[in-house]
Amino acid sequence: MRGPLRTMARLEDVANVALRVPSILVLDLLYKCDVESFTEQLRARNDDMLFKYKYVVWNVYYLGHLASVVVLALPLRHIVRLYLYVLTALLLYVGHQISRDYVRGEVHSGYEGAIYLDSMAFNRFVSALTSQIILSTLCAFLMKSRQVWLFSAHLLPLFARLCAVSHGTLLMVSSFATVLTGVEVAVFLLSNLFVPYQLARAAYREVQQLELYRLLALGISLWNQLAVPTLFSVFWVVLFLVQLYSYATASNNFVSHQGVLFLFLTSVSECCATPYSLLGLTFVVSYLALGLLNLCKFYLGGFAAVQNENVMHRGVTEGVTLLLLALQTGLLDMQVLQRTFLLSIILFIVVTSTLQSMIEITDPVILALGASRSRCLWKHCRGLSMCLFLLAFPGFMAYKICQFFHMDFWLLILVSSCMLTSLQVTGTLLIYSLFMVELVRQDPIESLDEVIYCVNAVSRVLEFLVALCVVAYGTWESLFGEWSWMGASVIIIHSYFNVWLRAQSGWRSFLLRREAAKKINSLPRASDEQLRRHSDVCAICFQEMSSAVVTHCGHFFHGNCLRKWLYVQESCPMCHQPVKPSVSPQGGGPEPAGTGRRPVGEQSSRAPSVESVEEGAHEQSPPDSEGQPTQEEDREEDTKNSYLKANLVKNE
Repeated sequence: MRGPLRTMARLEDVANVALRVPSILVLDLLYKCDVESFTEQLRARNDDMLFKYKYVVWNVYYLGHLASVVVLALPLRHIVRLYLYVLTALLLYVGHQISRDYVRGEVHSGYEGAIYLDSMAFNRFVSALTSQIILSTLCAFLMKSRQVWLFSAHLLPLFARLCAVSHGTLLMVSSFATVLTGVEVAVFLLSNLFVPYQLARAAYREVQQLELYRLLALGISLWNQLAVPTLFSVFWVVLFLVQLYSYATASNNFVSHQGVLFLFLTSVSECCATPYSLLGLTFVVSYLALGLLNLCKFYLGGFAAVQNENVMHRGVTEGVTLLLLALQTGLLDMQVLQRTFLLSIILFIVVTSTLQSMIEITDPVILALGASRSRCLWKHCRGLSMCLFLLAFPGFMAYKICQFFHMDFWLLILVSSCMLTSLQVTGTLLIYSLFMVELVRQDPIESLDEVIYCVNAVSRVLEFLVALCVVAYGTWESLFGEWSWMGASVIIIHSYFNVWLRAQSGWRSFLLRREAAKKINSLPRASDEQLRRHSDVCAICFQEMSSAVVTHCGHFFHGNCLRKWLYVQESCPMCHQPVKPSVSPQGGGPEPAGTGRRPVGEQSSRAPSVESVEEGAHEQSPPDSEGQPTQEEDREEDTKNSYLKANLVKNE
């Protein structure tokens, strides 16, 4: 039972989109119509008649917009009924065309006798009668009526021919049948003339009674009910396919002379001439970006990774970027060739934004693979191949775009974004390589934390220098070259987001690291006897401890692990008590590491003694029945904390 219901629901969703697309097509065509030029070409006997003609043309233009918007916003059941009425009218028109052709054929044949006496006349009559009966039955079925005779006016010429009337009378009966059908249609339209007004009035009354938050909820409900993103995407795809077909049929040598890429960009620019088509392209770009990001997630982590949706990785950023850039640069007001080149730059920026989102997806995965003890070669190959793609493709894009445009401030911004993308991937690959070297070595690298910090620092400094060079070039071009408000605003925005915020982030990271080092150096180092009595792993990395520091709350950790933890939060990972540096009795800063000495009067209040530290560590350490975690628990904890370790590395 669920299968048919699900199928009906999907068919209803398809119909909800497909039946609304013609309304947007009509709106798009009306927007492209140059009514003012058309009215200027009108000719009339006098000025009064010319004014009336223009008045009628403009009213038809506005009524077309109004009717299209009304049909677009109608509920699905009303749209279906409207299309059934239109289809019935088309069937009636086809019936009258068949009847007219039959009458013309009879007049042309010149035979006025009984039809059963002539085989040719009888065959023509049977064919026309069968077609008319089928059309009348279909009209009654579509209108949900059992009165088939209401839709059988086009059968009157056939009945007249059956009575062997003259050709003149047959033509008169055919004209009467057409007029009769027209009267029936007019009566139907007059009887339903005020239905749109009643619907609009009822909707207006409901909107008047709604409050602001209810009005917003109504807007969201209409957005979902009309399926606006899917609707405009389908509309744009139809336009794009029609445009491609027109180019393909116009000239066979067009593709060979211009190239496939230029043909694609020209077709896209032709489908961005109106606000409706631009909005459709926005949603198409959003869906394409979402598909690429989901494909990246699926390639790296399988189907389970696709289910974990991130709000920032929904493709909305790419679509909004395209829409804002198109509106800001006046894309709709340009000619086709200018719009093609500008659209290529905008699409380049959108692709760069998509690659940045792919890096945000790939970074934690590849770092988690390096930080964990995973031996799955296929996972490493997938992560490395994605990183290599993100490393090479931005450079290829920058090389291609530099071949088409002369170097200026705008092109430098595009090239710098590609450089920043490649720099981020390079830093990620270096950190991954360090993790893999540590995995191959027998002993862990003691200074790995310092090396990783240096790699991140160099990567961020290079990113800062690239952004600073872009700002300097833009400032120099504005002062000594062509100055514009647009360029100045871009320089200010670029200076704030890519220079000031990067410098602020780097300085904050440096302060956090210095504060963490200060806290680590103030903690006492555990002796070999303490480590032997403690007999446990580090609670952060779950590895054996050959050296450790002891917090004031009595917990043992690797110094580097605790330092990376303190970058994130300033509390103990076990009991969440604050980890603060100890102050020497003379107030000259923290005590040197490894002394473990405290002022005599503060030993009980500030830190426990060595014995109490050891006892507290033994009491709060969670060993199993044998005093050590099992192998399965080690494996599970190692898997759970691989992502934590990767995130801690990135936060440096």
